[in-house]
Amino acid sequence: MRIDLHTHSLVSDGTDAPAQLVRNAASAGLDVIALTDHDTFDGIDEAKAAAQASGIGLLAGLEFSTQRAGASVHLLAYGCDPSEPALRDELAKVREGRNGRVPGMVARLTELGMPITIEDVFAQAGGSSLGRPHIADALVAKGYLPSRDAAFRDWLYEGGPAYVDRYCTELTRAIALVRQAYGVAVLAHPWARGRRDDLPEEFLADLVAHGLDGIEVDHPDHDADTREALRGIAGRLGLLATGSSDHHGLGKVNNPLGACLTDPEVYAEIVRRIHARGGCA
Repeated sequence: MRIDLHTHSLVSDGTDAPAQLVRNAASAGLDVIALTDHDTFDGIDEAKAAAQASGIGLLAGLEFSTQRAGASVHLLAYGCDPSEPALRDELAKVREGRNGRVPGMVARLTELGMPITIEDVFAQAGGSSLGRPHIADALVAKGYLPSRDAAFRDWLYEGGPAYVDRYCTELTRAIALVRQAYGVAVLAHPWARGRRDDLPEEFLADLVAHGLDGIEVDHPDHDADTREALRGIAGRLGLLATGSSDHHGLGKVNNPLGACLTDPEVYAEIVRRIHARGGCA
């Protein structure tokens, strides 16, 4: 089985509708994908219907925007009950934080000589989860920059000239909320982009005590040495080691569907845990 457990649709910052993403996954020879849009379950129903029609498996999920000591950390949540009140309300608060910083970032970019409007940003968004990629896409649409990557590299990175902070859930609380909603919690690309010192092994061990189920080991942003080190940590701490593409359609280069995969036995254990906790898989 070929299993990719981290993908995005235009409901957050991907470029394909959920149904098209699923069809593309089937065409790419995948047997199972997880839809993990940022801070929202809004694309799941459409993706499920397309998966049933396409004959592939779909694991419902999301990518939770969290923080540890002020640094951004992403948490993949699988099999949660989307109607669980505490998780539902917290995700709404996170999305409000995303939307609320757009005027500030638009104003900064205008001051920096790249005038855009809030309407320009919303024109790039396909769902309820607004983010920096949509601001980047607006800059590209206006002809100021050649790509999303250029926008993030030069202007929108954390601490960058046009960056404005926003509300994110504290990481251990987010893990607790996922578990409360019967889901499985997996840390996304923990050591990508030089983040190794932010999430050392001793901190990952502490997260296990808070209910963390796994870490995303095989990811396009992890080189071979990083994957080997993380796989060793997962083994020592009893964590599941997952793999994924982190596919965003045309919104991210070097992340084609199936770029990295999850072992079928690991996937089966994720599904088993979701069922044992009362979640949906």
